[in-house]
Amino acid sequence: MMRKLLADYKAKKSAIRKRLREFRSVWKRPDAKIFSELCFCICTPQSKAFYCDKAVRELEKTGDLFKGDRSRIRKGLKGVRFPNNKASYIVETRKLFTESGVIRVKNKIDASDIPATRWWLVRNVKGLGFKEASHFLRNVGFGEDLAILDVHILKNMIRYGIIGEVPKTISRKTYYLLEDKLRKFSCKAGIPMADLDLLFWSEETGEIFK
Repeated sequence: MMRKLLADYKAKKSAIRKRLREFRSVWKRPDAKIFSELCFCICTPQSKAFYCDKAVRELEKTGDLFKGDRSRIRKGLKGVRFPNNKASYIVETRKLFTESGVIRVKNKIDASDIPATRWWLVRNVKGLGFKEASHFLRNVGFGEDLAILDVHILKNMIRYGIIGEVPKTISRKTYYLLEDKLRKFSCKAGIPMADLDLLFWSEETGEIFK
């Protein structure tokens, strides 16, 4: 199985690295775009990433993501599960990151301590767990050494013998343990963590998305 994994990585490496460069370039964009990525990750639990991305992009275009009330945001979350809760989370998150009427997210990201930043996000942003916080940080150019433990990744962790089963609940301690196991597998395979995440994701979905 490892031989096939390495062969798949070789075939997809160029596309994966290109996608990761695109993630890193997001950080150069305005805070509003960083906020949009955060909202995308708030929307992803139990929803298809494609529909979350589409919904957030549309809310960006209308301006409702930045100025709209809960009802307008909820209306725009087409294809996103639990839109009522997620609309509320987005409004609360917008308030959290608004300073003097301007959305500012970058000054809350400590590039020198990404694990601490992730923990701060988990504690302060409603609707964001370790998986979503890791996802957000990776999507804006940080956290390439963090694990995004969604169902696709966990399924592959079982497939490659990294874990025996998916835990029924994933606490902070459990998340760290699983992340460490995946990191060790990453080193053994010679595939960087962020690359491995996109590789596993593409194996399950057929595309290198985000």
